[in-house]
Amino acid sequence: MKEGEFSMKVLVINCGSSSLKYQLINMEDENCLAQGLIERIGSEGTVLTQKVEGREKYIVKQNMQDHKDAIKLVLGTLIDKTNGVIEGVDEISAVGHRVVHGGEYYSKSVLIDDEVMKALESCSKLAPLHNPPNIIGINSCKALMPSTPMVAVFDTAFHQTMPEQAYIYPIPYELYEKFKIRKYGFHGTSHKYVSQVASEMMHKDIKDLKIISCHLGNGASIAAIKGGKSIDTSMGFTPLAGIAMGTRSGNIDPSIITFLMEELDSSPKEITDLLNKKSGVLGISGVSSDFRDIWDASKDNKRAQLALDIFHYEVKKFICSYIGALSGVDCIIFTAGVGENSVKSRAACCVGLEFLGIKIDSEKNNVMGKAAEISKIDSTVKVFVIPTNEELMIARDTIEVVNL
Repeated sequence: MKEGEFSMKVLVINCGSSSLKYQLINMEDENCLAQGLIERIGSEGTVLTQKVEGREKYIVKQNMQDHKDAIKLVLGTLIDKTNGVIEGVDEISAVGHRVVHGGEYYSKSVLIDDEVMKALESCSKLAPLHNPPNIIGINSCKALMPSTPMVAVFDTAFHQTMPEQAYIYPIPYELYEKFKIRKYGFHGTSHKYVSQVASEMMHKDIKDLKIISCHLGNGASIAAIKGGKSIDTSMGFTPLAGIAMGTRSGNIDPSIITFLMEELDSSPKEITDLLNKKSGVLGISGVSSDFRDIWDASKDNKRAQLALDIFHYEVKKFICSYIGALSGVDCIIFTAGVGENSVKSRAACCVGLEFLGIKIDSEKNNVMGKAAEISKIDSTVKVFVIPTNEELMIARDTIEVVNL
């Protein structure tokens, strides 16, 4: 960096149990300078793949014991003289960390300090698969970049505006008080981002809008957003609740769990695994958790078609219920893998809703992976396809928190 230049570059980190996704974003123009993925951390065959626009993919095969090694490789790759995009780590103004669960502690993104770290540890019981690697990633970054501000951006934070009637479960209230069992909701960063983009596309203040955001991918959730704030969402205490997903069951009768435990002589963990990893459209179709495979098979496979029908039916039900919760709706958004790329799924989710003023234009709907309005001219409810960008939303929150 030349003398006198001001850096506004944010490194976005998303740590999984054995993976790490990252993006380096220049916030002066919100341009992604580099993005990458490290897979199989802690195992044989660890590989880093970095993409920079206008260049070929840069691949590094190097075994890494832990996330600290992985982040060290990320930083080394970003400043590499041949394949990097910055001259030194000091050009990184701040690091934004995706954290899945902030419990009831946080309703917005926060600067990470010792108190925040304690709260994240306490939330690990609520998200045992996600929060621990998030914490490892933060600690690794702090060790390698001790003077760089770190910000936690929570998947749950956006939904902390839900009223009690939306998040309290009808079980003994003492269980909420003692164990914090309640609806939390997830995909908050995505819902927040696409709702802001929708307001820009409509040239209206988000405070004046009623929005239903459909984040439809292998994991899927729907959110009711009023005045820019979440008032309800389909996922619940965990990301297992809501509509049928790639491998997750979504909402089922709770008694099915105890019934299966007795009939199959299974443990709670085995039933949890069944509902999380072997159910959803995979369990119904018997084909795949990938909607593209299911669509291909649906011509000749009744179970594949049934899986699609159930998925679309449940999305439609949530849209209708959230119109009631919002007392109307101004726009519906489709985002994430299925929402952004499946022309047929978007149409199927909206067919039959014309009586509510929701009308899809088949020609406009023939779009994939880019922002577009797909509703008819006479549709009283606007319908949009909006690619999500959680990393950019994390970077924006990070800049806001550290006041750069």
